[in-house]
Amino acid sequence: MQKEIITKGNLLDSTGRLQDAGWARSLIRTYQRERIHANHLRIKEWDYYLITDGHRGLALTIADNSYMGMYSVSWLDFDKPAETTRSIMKPLTLGKTLLPSTSEIGDVSYQDKQIQLSFQNDGKKRILSCTYPKFRDNKTLQARITLTNEPKESMVIMTPYKEDPDAFYYNQKINCMQADGYVRLGTDYYYFNEDACGVLDWGRGVWTYANTWYWSSASGYVDGHFFGFNLGYGFGDTSNASENVLFYDGIVHKLDQIVFDIPQKDGKDDFMSPWKFTSSDNRFTCDFIPVIDRASCTNVGIIESDQHQVFGRFTGTAILDDGKEIHLHDFFGFAEKVKNRW
Repeated sequence: MQKEIITKGNLLDSTGRLQDAGWARSLIRTYQRERIHANHLRIKEWDYYLITDGHRGLALTIADNSYMGMYSVSWLDFDKPAETTRSIMKPLTLGKTLLPSTSEIGDVSYQDKQIQLSFQNDGKKRILSCTYPKFRDNKTLQARITLTNEPKESMVIMTPYKEDPDAFYYNQKINCMQADGYVRLGTDYYYFNEDACGVLDWGRGVWTYANTWYWSSASGYVDGHFFGFNLGYGFGDTSNASENVLFYDGIVHKLDQIVFDIPQKDGKDDFMSPWKFTSSDNRFTCDFIPVIDRASCTNVGIIESDQHQVFGRFTGTAILDDGKEIHLHDFFGFAEKVKNRW
């Protein structure tokens, strides 16, 4: 079942629970933090941006998970390959980061002696800036990226949890934004130009304690057209809708269910061997060749996070709503598996 939400209104009812579960093409429902009735230590809000051109990647995160804020930067070189990720964590932020209640407009920033991170959005363009002293080899990372040409449609999903009626996940993925800007590490500059695209992962919600999710995303150009996809599952009750979509020239084309076939070795996920992706409606079939695994694992008592964000290239076929076939060859993107207890 793929229930599309097409009417405006509040995301939550007067009891703090989802009014409707399903998917939409925009943030059609209004998120209001004050309507949440669940324990406020369970509220999670984040903005995550990824800019890539197939050669380099920059990821920036501002997240307020109530009991802990996280401000993170990743700089990736897919040609070497190599990556560096640095994160700042602050206890008991409890919403004081003041992330906007919508992705359509609003600014958010964080600054201390270790990092300066800012996302500005005037409703027409997004300006991402960062200064991170001693990011790598005692060198300062500075970045300034402008995102424009935001597509008409995006992927939005409103997901409940069977095990907790007060928990929910409100998520938007905006793919295929045009990116322009630079990253400077020490005295070395790298410029993103017309081949670069940006994606926003915007999330607000109340989560259950233990979750494992699968997510894949890609943005770029195919035969002169903007093309991308968002794929995922495993997170909450998706019986009303999946988050699987194709993006073509700013329009969403909805897919059904997707399976990430991660190879196994000695009974464990072998993330750096080739994967396969297949959809239940036979409209997405791709092989995925990994280039680099941005892996991290944190385990401190009751908090555990085991993350594998694998960047690589997709080759296969995607079929739009009208039957048009999009043939992909070494189309750059990522796929991840993340297990959290937090």
